[in-house]
Amino acid sequence: MRSVRTFALVGCLSAVVGAWGIIGAEARDLTVVSWGGNYQDAQRKIYFEPFAKQSGKPLLDESWDGGIGVIAAKVKAGVPNWDVVQVESEELALGCADGFYEQLDWDKLGGKDKFLPAAVSDCGVGAIVWSTALSYDADKLKEAPASWADFWDVQKFPGKRGLRRGPKYALEFALMADGVAPADVYRELATPAGVDRAFKKLDALKPHIVWWESGAQPLQLLASGEVVMTSAYNGRISGINKAEGKNFKVVWPGSIYAIDSWVILKNSPNKDAAMDFIAFASAPENQVKLPEYIAYGLPNKEAAGAVPANLQADLPTAPDNLAGAIPLDADFWVDNIEELNKRFNAWLAQ
Repeated sequence: MRSVRTFALVGCLSAVVGAWGIIGAEARDLTVVSWGGNYQDAQRKIYFEPFAKQSGKPLLDESWDGGIGVIAAKVKAGVPNWDVVQVESEELALGCADGFYEQLDWDKLGGKDKFLPAAVSDCGVGAIVWSTALSYDADKLKEAPASWADFWDVQKFPGKRGLRRGPKYALEFALMADGVAPADVYRELATPAGVDRAFKKLDALKPHIVWWESGAQPLQLLASGEVVMTSAYNGRISGINKAEGKNFKVVWPGSIYAIDSWVILKNSPNKDAAMDFIAFASAPENQVKLPEYIAYGLPNKEAAGAVPANLQADLPTAPDNLAGAIPLDADFWVDNIEELNKRFNAWLAQ
């Protein structure tokens, strides 16, 4: 059996180790986490490197694949080794409710009215607006589809269709194809009859669907001719058009836009520097540079209005593109994703 002195010694050593851990955590560089790829390459040029130069301190950037469980593990470990993270709307809602993020200083951001309403949260500010929309190859499909009803019309447009695997987006698009106005989609989907209606509409298209999971897949499906049209992320579409000379088009009416947000992990040892970085990345003069690299919309209204005209047409935030679009209802999916995932997987296996 250990003596009282042994326990006291162990306690002292633990305190010393803990203190050194805190000092080490405080001493580390500001770490910003995003989604990798060409998008993070652009962020590095317009946000990360200029901010490091301005602050005179290093900035480390890492990438991740998302998931609230990753955030929870980082925060529950004590002092997180990440400071600023770009999260999707559901991760923002869940993490904010569970206390995983610091409260933002909106005075440093210029006030909430400077941003799109959907980009404003107590613990997150919108970084980009991106859309999931109907896309097709205009070099292969001479008559353009104009709606999700056309997407479902296999007589007029023969061939396979691509959809993201999962209930999110698929159910919304099915209801729009069945005649539900975009503005009424989530009201309808919030009822058992609305969910049944969406699955019934999916039944009709099921033999013609090629399911995709990663953002690059729908573009590959279009390029190979395996599908005649597909849902896809708008930034990817404009990106492949620029990089590979494709003629992929976006059908904006009925598209669903979502907002990724910057958050600061709870108990970040670099909280102040993290807030300074978010303010820098949210400033209109910096944010306006993003569409030169990738066609994501800008949550800062002044920045969105200053995007050159030749780039505006590809952005989800262009007034013409927003007109027939709806925002993803993150609260609905936070409340229903588990149940609808189970039903979707069971339906898919039938």
